[in-house]
Amino acid sequence: MFDHTLIVLASISLIGVACQWLAWWLKLPAILFLLLAGIVAGPVTGFLRPDALFGDLLFPIISLGVAVVLFEGSLTLKLHEITGLGGVVRNLVSFGMLLNGAIIAVATHWLLAFSWQLAALFGAMVVVTGPTVIMPLLRTMRPTANIASILRWEGIIIDPLGTLLAVVVFEFIVSDQQHNTLLTFAGNLLTGGGLGVAGAYLLALPLRRHLMPGYLINIATLAMVLGNYTLANHLEHESGLLAVTLMGIVLANMKELPIQEVVDFKESLSTMILSLLFIVLAARVEFSQLAALGVGAVVLLAVILFVARPATGFAATLGSKLNWRERALLGWVAPRGIVAAAVAALFSLRLSALGLPRAELLVPLTFAVIIASVVLQSASARLVANLLRVSEPEPRGLLIVGANAVARAIARTLTDKGFRVLLADTNWDDISQARMDGLPTYFGNVVSEHADRHLDLVGIGRLLAMSRRPAFNALACLRYRSEFGAGHVYSLLTPEEKRATEKSAIGGQYSSIRLFGEDITLAKLASLLSQGAELRATHLTESFDFAAYREKYQNRVIPLFALTPKGYLRVFTLGADLKPQPEWNIIGLAPVEVIEQMRSEAEPAKAENTAAAPS
Repeated sequence: MFDHTLIVLASISLIGVACQWLAWWLKLPAILFLLLAGIVAGPVTGFLRPDALFGDLLFPIISLGVAVVLFEGSLTLKLHEITGLGGVVRNLVSFGMLLNGAIIAVATHWLLAFSWQLAALFGAMVVVTGPTVIMPLLRTMRPTANIASILRWEGIIIDPLGTLLAVVVFEFIVSDQQHNTLLTFAGNLLTGGGLGVAGAYLLALPLRRHLMPGYLINIATLAMVLGNYTLANHLEHESGLLAVTLMGIVLANMKELPIQEVVDFKESLSTMILSLLFIVLAARVEFSQLAALGVGAVVLLAVILFVARPATGFAATLGSKLNWRERALLGWVAPRGIVAAAVAALFSLRLSALGLPRAELLVPLTFAVIIASVVLQSASARLVANLLRVSEPEPRGLLIVGANAVARAIARTLTDKGFRVLLADTNWDDISQARMDGLPTYFGNVVSEHADRHLDLVGIGRLLAMSRRPAFNALACLRYRSEFGAGHVYSLLTPEEKRATEKSAIGGQYSSIRLFGEDITLAKLASLLSQGAELRATHLTESFDFAAYREKYQNRVIPLFALTPKGYLRVFTLGADLKPQPEWNIIGLAPVEVIEQMRSEAEPAKAENTAAAPS
């Protein structure tokens, strides 16, 4: 028995990691694979039986896991972002969210004979989409910039707001079940709210004053979340969820707090917690419960997908500048995700213990909504976007890792040529300079889970790794190789790599296409720019081809890119036999003496054009 328990626990961990990796590889939401794996391991094969495996510890484990999920989700809610959003997003996460939940609640009450309380709770739970399910879908669908921005921000904002709505509805139901509704409900709100705010300030104190070593921050955050949840529940039953949700929201909105260190908590600790939690939750699903609902459950799914969301999208976009095609796509895309699954499991267990009829059906019904919405919309979103003609063409933009002077100069030139460029770096000084230059930026680590959730890659199809850190360049190329394809991931040689010995060199299996040619390093390009070199575009003709271009400037110009007449960008790389043709434009880095030569050649032509102009 002991050996079997070890085997099952180890297997859950391995399955969780495999699901996360598969989701990353296929660019699909991880929750889909986690739930399917749990269903196979549980009701299908009988390998995993959570109630027998964990016994009396099952409910505490699920409770603490859900507390972690709600806390990390609430860390993304920054109130200033809501005020700065466009009208459509504000509509979707305010009255649109309430309208969506109301339609679902009414349909659930009439179709499945749920009580109004339980139907309202179900409606509140399944209005949440979330960035973990939206971002992979956007990368596959590639909608226009308007729709991509709306869906991305809706997912980010509605995740914590929808959580808060569901928790408040749950608190009210629990209070009502205890037959002292208003007094108990007020006690839950006061206890949960008070401890949530107090816990946030208590955690912020050592972070703001740097009283805690970096290696303890993640563990301390986890301990504080779990302790606050437990204390709130001890003082006022079922107020813990509200406490951890508000704790995350307050932390996210504190000024001058190194919140990134707290956000990293999610990346380093909760990915495995989420994986284990959802496999265990899915393993407890009983198909007989869902089957007993019959046709009503199928009709309810249809209402959620084909009535509630389209109606919400239509109402939220009234008076906007979106055309009917964009509004139609917005009304189709709304996959459900992590929050819905997490709270459904916990609420179902608690309300079943309180004797609320049909509460045990919340979990299979919610899982059915998640799987149906993710599968249907992942399979159809790209096709629907193409049919509605609201999808972007093949991505032409570039993600540049590094915002140093070389990267900024290249970004400015490519932006002027009509390409979308996004600079990403963890160096605040470089990012600040890029923003002052008017360039789009991402301040953060491009291989973090925060980047997976928030980095807007719509329209971007290439990576130029140009940071000062060779190991990080290699890691970024490895991460985005599956995203863009091995042929669209490049790195620039650094002085450190050029001097590297066999012992310190990065392994060949991690290498990528080398930018611009042999002996072209980041330091060399930076040195030329500091001496006054400029990026210049030169037009090729039949009489002035690429060979003539090289000969005229005596190979002093470093060719970086070539732009075809149809607007395609070609990159000069080490070992590639790129042969620019007439009518192409060559973008190269020209040193000061060549710049002066170009200017002197341009003056007679300019004077001739001025003289020929009619008076």
